[in-house]
Amino acid sequence: MAENTWLVVGLGNPGAQYAGNRHNVGQMVADELAGRLGATFKTHKTPSRVAEGFLRPGGPKIVIAKPNGYMNTSGGPVSALLKYYSLPVDRLIVVHDELDIPFDTVRLKQGGGHGGHNGIRDVAKATDNGAFTRVRVGIGRPPGRQDAADFVLKDFSGTERQALPNLLSDAADAVEAVVSDGIVAAQQRFHSPA
Repeated sequence: MAENTWLVVGLGNPGAQYAGNRHNVGQMVADELAGRLGATFKTHKTPSRVAEGFLRPGGPKIVIAKPNGYMNTSGGPVSALLKYYSLPVDRLIVVHDELDIPFDTVRLKQGGGHGGHNGIRDVAKATDNGAFTRVRVGIGRPPGRQDAADFVLKDFSGTERQALPNLLSDAADAVEAVVSDGIVAAQQRFHSPA
């Protein structure tokens, strides 16, 4: 089963006070994916909530996870999930917010540096800097002199919230494209000019 199973982890922080934050967009995408699969998040033996389903009948199994801890301690839960499902790191897709990409943009990347993202730093450390796939959901840079740490822990603006459903849908499409067609084909689709 493992050869046709993918682990998709949406990064974020636990608790209602963080639910609408830019930093939680990875978990918002996880919710979108679970909804598409008709799957419900349940408590799990690993420190995560997990929803499981199939991309299509007879298609790849997708395990969608939201770690229970804070963003900067995501590595432990991700490592535990990979071990629990006996999956290699190349079957891991991590969905996260990205300051260096304009809002309403999705980019895909395999491996590489963490770019200052503490969640990605911790996952990379826990997976021996494995070449996992990242679905990077653009949230843009903070306006003016606002600190990046404050910016990511604020909710999306009213204007952003109007565009957010399309952004979450695009990011979920990107995850599905990686699973169905591979990273290169998915990059060609999502990185080409519209």
